[in-house]
Amino acid sequence: MKTLSDSLGLTHNGKNFLQADWPAPANVKTLISTRNGGASKPPYHSLNVGAHVGDHSDDVKRNRQIIQEEAGVPVAYLNQIHSSTVVRAEDALETLRDADASVDRSGKAACAAMTADCLPVLFCDKAGTVVAAAHAGWRGLAGGVLQNTVKAMGVAPLEIMAYFGPAIGPDAFEVGQDVVDVFCKQYPEAERAFEHIGSGKYLADIYALARLVLQHEGVNMIYGGEHCTVLERDTFFSYRRDKQTGRMVSLIWLDKTQEAV
Repeated sequence: MKTLSDSLGLTHNGKNFLQADWPAPANVKTLISTRNGGASKPPYHSLNVGAHVGDHSDDVKRNRQIIQEEAGVPVAYLNQIHSSTVVRAEDALETLRDADASVDRSGKAACAAMTADCLPVLFCDKAGTVVAAAHAGWRGLAGGVLQNTVKAMGVAPLEIMAYFGPAIGPDAFEVGQDVVDVFCKQYPEAERAFEHIGSGKYLADIYALARLVLQHEGVNMIYGGEHCTVLERDTFFSYRRDKQTGRMVSLIWLDKTQEAV
């Protein structure tokens, strides 16, 4: 059967998409897009799913259809506002919701986090009954988006596993004293996630900060966190690197046709 990507002359050889590398139940499915394999023109080339970045709306629509084909389940995109708000993914299918995380138990929707340097965090429980996705920039991370997502899942934190998708790496994330202060005030041990580079500037490890937050919530099964969206230029969009650019999306959903084993 000819797919939309075929008609656009695009290739889907697996290299355009990533999957979470973690011991999740078999009925938990993930899909992480890269910048490649879509219809958008520069500077959004090519698989931009962000409808808010200035890209041509028809190209964004095509790209989201490509994502839809790959996932096979409706994708619940959010109007991400760097908040700590969590919604049900089902509720975001018909109406765009102002939120930065979603949760699903139904298998009727894929939870989605759009990023281009911020940290996407995917969640599931060991029993394969609930999934969630969170968009965690430093503001949302400091504001409680991960804590609220864990609570919204409604299972014991020790039953939850988390996967860190592609984000800005510790060699590229330069921040000021204000960012250091907001985290160290909450978690004194967060000081280890910052490297002072002079003139009131620091290199921040957003993966380490998110790991610290989750461990404080009792989530200890944490995976991923090996990419850098800024340095891996050919693979990922990066707002900090390019300013005018596209967005990737990280998805997670429950496959109700498959048992959790």
